Amino acid sequence: MGKLSGLSPEKVWKFFEEICGIPHGSYHEKMISDYCVAFAKERGLAVWQDEAFNVVIVKEASAGYEDREPLIVQGHLDMVCEKKADCEIDFEKDGLCLAVEGDEVYAKGTTLGGDDGIAIAYALAILDDDKILHPRLEVIFTTCEEVGMDGATALDVSMLQGHTMLNLDSEEEGIFLVGCAGGCSAEIVLPVVSERKKGLLVQLSVNGLKGGHSGVEIDKGRGNANRLLAQIVAELAKEVKIVLVSVKGGLKDNAIPRESHAKLLLLEEASAETLKRAESICQAAWDRMKETYHKIDPDLRVELKFGEQWEGEVFSEETNQHALALLTALPNGVICMSEDIKGLVQTSLNLGIVQTTKQALTLCYSIRSSVGEEKKTLVSQITQAVQQEGAAITLNGEYPAWEYRKESPLREKCIKIYQEMFGKAPKVEAIHAGLECGLFASKIPDLDCISMGPDIFQIHTTEERMSISSVERTWNFLLEILKS
Repeated sequence: MGKLSGLSPEKVWKFFEEICGIPHGSYHEKMISDYCVAFAKERGLAVWQDEAFNVVIVKEASAGYEDREPLIVQGHLDMVCEKKADCEIDFEKDGLCLAVEGDEVYAKGTTLGGDDGIAIAYALAILDDDKILHPRLEVIFTTCEEVGMDGATALDVSMLQGHTMLNLDSEEEGIFLVGCAGGCSAEIVLPVVSERKKGLLVQLSVNGLKGGHSGVEIDKGRGNANRLLAQIVAELAKEVKIVLVSVKGGLKDNAIPRESHAKLLLLEEASAETLKRAESICQAAWDRMKETYHKIDPDLRVELKFGEQWEGEVFSEETNQHALALLTALPNGVICMSEDIKGLVQTSLNLGIVQTTKQALTLCYSIRSSVGEEKKTLVSQITQAVQQEGAAITLNGEYPAWEYRKESPLREKCIKIYQEMFGKAPKVEAIHAGLECGLFASKIPDLDCISMGPDIFQIHTTEERMSISSVERTWNFLLEILKS
């Protein structure tokens, strides 16, 4: 018996549990891709798998539906892999540890991957059931969506006949998304010049933050652990002789980092007065942060620990200055809000990853904007600032914005069905997070598309949970769309 046995709709949860048992983090989708190919072959369905491990499965129309417009159903295979500090799961080898609490499914100690595992489960359940009425179905499973939409970029869509698409990569039931921001990832690399120094090792950590999706939660005002840590290090460096040895924070550029850690070396005499001064600076910074984030991130913690006397390689004074300038001076968070759509973030960036090696300090940002020229200007400004500090910037995974379509038969049909089923109108919105719809719209002429899905909470965090009842309501709604 599976952990999700007995939940309804049975087949959806069966496939979701099987998906969760297969490692499928970004860049590691081969196993889940092969699973989907095997699924299709076992049922005699036409299937394509490309070098990027994207999968396309086609199921011909039900009897009586042959003359209807083909429907594309699309989701992505990869998940964001975050785990708690005490969790021993290896995302490249182990499946998730699922559990049920009330109306919610979650994974113990890790992200759940409801984004976008539930889309794959819905699609497989539809393909598996010959009793479901539907037009020709063209099911697309893409890879590396969470790290720049590389799979959708690489996908050849020449085998597709449809010009109408349901993207199942949204996390709020009753909200139809009809537009999204474009974006890219930026990797900033500062070469590290090292010097051998003696001093007292110091460990500084910022943790206990909520984190979250840098597209969905960027407007919530949540603390970015990398930025907060950098601010404290910069304040320490003004008052005591301290330099960076290493720094590490965040796992994904599109996830707001929950914790960040720095190893520092105190170069001056570690007198009681000096240590007290350092403690006082950290405590004052923590007090300010608690005042700022007491409602948004109530569990925020700043931890300072003094170690032993040590001799080794540290950042040179010049490298240290460049590093702190990059970490503190570059913009982060919401840059501007849309003037056309109330409450919609128009442009933002997120410092998702900071890490060091002996050779370099690397900063990874997720940059988003629904206005192409604004994104271009922001990238130009960052590039100038980065180059002034002797660093280099590389852009990866650029994807276009998905522009709102004024006339959409699919949108109108889905609104009508939703109203009839639930007695209320759905919300129609654009989103700041990136979706693959923009890429597909650039490849498929006149693509008519909406994005939808069940309620999933705290995506991209270890507190991610998915509503069981919402999954069932969304399933029933999907079946009505197929039948209509």
